[in-house]
Amino acid sequence: MERGQLRVYLGAAPGVGKTYAMLAEGQRRAERGTDVVVGYVETYGRPRTEALLEGLEIVPRKTMDYRGATFTELDADAVIARHPQVALIDELAHTNVPGSADDKRWQDVERVLEAGITVVSTVNVQHLESVNDVVRQITGVPQRETIPDEVVRQAEQVELVDITPEALRRRMAHGNIYPPEKVDAALTHYFRAGNLTALRELALLWLADKVDDQLERYRADHGIAGTWEARERVVVALTGGPEGDTLVRRASRISERTRGADLLAVHVTSSDGLASAATPANLARQRTLVESLGGTYHQVMGDDIPTALLDFARGVNATQLVLGASRRGLVGQLFSRGVGVTTVARSGPIDVHLVTHEEIGRGRRAATREGLTRRRRLAGFLLAATILPLLTPALAALRGHLSMPSDILAFLIAVIGVALVGGLYPALAAAMAGFLLLNYYFAPPVHTFAVADADHLSALVAFILAAVAVSTVVDIAARRTHDAARATADAEALSTLAGSVLRGERALDTLLERLRQTYGLTSVTLLEHRPGTSLTLDRQRDPGRWQIAAGVGDEPCATPDEGDADIPVGDGLSLVLRGHQLPAAARRVLEAYAAQAAVALRQQRLEEQAEKARPIAEADRARTAMLHAISHDLRTPLAAAKDAVNRLAEPDGARTEADRARLTATATGSLARLDHLLGNLLDVSRLQAGTLGTAPQPLAVEDIVPRALENLGPSDHHVDIRIPDGIPELLADPALVERILVNLVTNARHHSPTGERVLLTAGSHADRVEIRVIDRGLGAHPPHHERTLRPFQRLGTEESHAGAELGLTLARGLAEEMGGTLAPEETPGDGVTMVLSLPTAAPSASHERESPA
Repeated sequence: MERGQLRVYLGAAPGVGKTYAMLAEGQRRAERGTDVVVGYVETYGRPRTEALLEGLEIVPRKTMDYRGATFTELDADAVIARHPQVALIDELAHTNVPGSADDKRWQDVERVLEAGITVVSTVNVQHLESVNDVVRQITGVPQRETIPDEVVRQAEQVELVDITPEALRRRMAHGNIYPPEKVDAALTHYFRAGNLTALRELALLWLADKVDDQLERYRADHGIAGTWEARERVVVALTGGPEGDTLVRRASRISERTRGADLLAVHVTSSDGLASAATPANLARQRTLVESLGGTYHQVMGDDIPTALLDFARGVNATQLVLGASRRGLVGQLFSRGVGVTTVARSGPIDVHLVTHEEIGRGRRAATREGLTRRRRLAGFLLAATILPLLTPALAALRGHLSMPSDILAFLIAVIGVALVGGLYPALAAAMAGFLLLNYYFAPPVHTFAVADADHLSALVAFILAAVAVSTVVDIAARRTHDAARATADAEALSTLAGSVLRGERALDTLLERLRQTYGLTSVTLLEHRPGTSLTLDRQRDPGRWQIAAGVGDEPCATPDEGDADIPVGDGLSLVLRGHQLPAAARRVLEAYAAQAAVALRQQRLEEQAEKARPIAEADRARTAMLHAISHDLRTPLAAAKDAVNRLAEPDGARTEADRARLTATATGSLARLDHLLGNLLDVSRLQAGTLGTAPQPLAVEDIVPRALENLGPSDHHVDIRIPDGIPELLADPALVERILVNLVTNARHHSPTGERVLLTAGSHADRVEIRVIDRGLGAHPPHHERTLRPFQRLGTEESHAGAELGLTLARGLAEEMGGTLAPEETPGDGVTMVLSLPTAAPSASHERESPA
């Protein structure tokens, strides 16, 4: 029997409309004559969802008893027995009641699919196994019900039911998802705007991966090797040369012309890893540049560079390939077309850009490959000079017993021995000497260089050719062995460097000390060119042009000329090594260390600058706040108090007692407001100066809130307090918490319309206690939220609310002083929610809460 198809509606959170979309599809299919049944649907009492069940056949659920309670579950057997064309089964990740035939509902669905029935189902992204831990980190709510990603990925169709976080929160506030008594708790916990935004992004990214998988699967099933320009992907090839920066920037500009294009950089290394012209410092810098431009860096192996580049480009479905124009001179281009021209000829539908750069015509720096040491070569020459004079009389004495081929074979063995000891050049010298000795002493007529027999001449020529060939092979093998040993040492050094970076060891001195120990150096110095001096004259010798940025070991170098090795890093830095001469092969590793040292120095300088700028910025912010206060809010109460006092001082005339009482109240209220403002200014000053002491202690929210509202006077009836049971104690200074709450409620009352009450709620989240003060004013758009905490920046939909008071700025400063935060949050509809988050007195016991269904 043919397996049924699975169609899944994926949602970022509960309430986005997955079940509604599933039922709507069922109604459409039923209208077209398809046999559709409802296997299991959970409407949660939502009227519009329940309305879509009308006219659809519902398969009865099976009833199960567990621990004294009765539950209803999907009856998969009944669905299979009914055998419709399409079954609607909600909540694919649901866990069945113990005792069911299957543990999970997706396993029930698998049986229904095997019966040849098409299933339409729903699932939330937080239930996918691969993102389960991420969701817990974001929301603080563990997910007990999970489903393997592969189950959903194997669905023939996955459709995202998308809705913006703001729209979902409005739907929640209107009571379309949960009953009214659950709305406030949901909005302040799981359905925070930040949580919903993160979950939505997870859902979009997960679905994008599935779409890519479907595209790749389709291309593979249909044998499509060509590029499909479904999305622009720009690949830039890096050789490790200095021109790579130009190529990366050019490729970035190309990708930016198409919105959503991907940028990928690739470097091809030889498969044996022993020979490379790439400069590690250049590659490290270019990788950083690529990643800073939003691209990714890749490294592949291949002996044929054009083939490796095109294989990579086709593998990532690239549409454009950026290469640098050849650096070889005219002579070099005569013998080979080069990578660029070859790649263009083989590229097919991939557009290839050959970018000009300053390095054209300067040639490529060949990889440094050392052969055997000088001592080995001298030993080879010495062996040749010794063994051939000894071998010749020995063979001459046996002339009557050995034939000419035997003599040639003996000399060939001697040449191979010389090649093993001294390499190619001593072996070539031994081969030529052996040819002459064989000709003179053993080829008739002897003691002459004439050869009478053509066979002997052929044998001598074969000897010289064989000797040269064997010497070359032996030398290549010796070089390869040496290169392999060197590559192993380089790899170990680079692995150590990479490990230190991954472990976060970014301290410059630590990095330089590691380099000094690796190569047994006396000192390692990072020199920096002094600003305002020229790099062109006496660069190496003038100490006045250099300053020591960092150094380890004894006797640091004052100029690059004092060291045994000098590794320039850019135009203004140089890594100078002292102790002994280093082999040229170590240059690549040293360049990698130099590049990392430059990055570490730059990071150290940035941290120092940030540390110096922080108190200046804080002081400037404090001064700005005070100036705003003095220029704005002081003026209003002073003017009101002055006017009231002046009018009271006028002759009584026709002024009634009621007028005198009103003017007195105005003056008193203005002076009280002035006193409150001056108190806030003094507290802000103490905060900035670090002289405001705190005495944290455990506080119960239900105790501290009423005490704070008592300070508001008889008008506290404008505040609704909703504090649920079970809120843990917070750790804070009681006086400061009261001051924060007074400022928050005062600000909220000031901006609430007449007749609207301020709502104060509390909750806990991830070992934090959160107190929310919600007003129903004009609100503030999310881009303006941060401005609401600056002095006198309480914004609504119009700018008419600018100039409130310093209370919010002080409240945030007091919260941060106690290790807490104060942040605005959008309120569904109009208004602004100020969220005060403070640490709990003790970490709450680990307990799991079920996420909303």
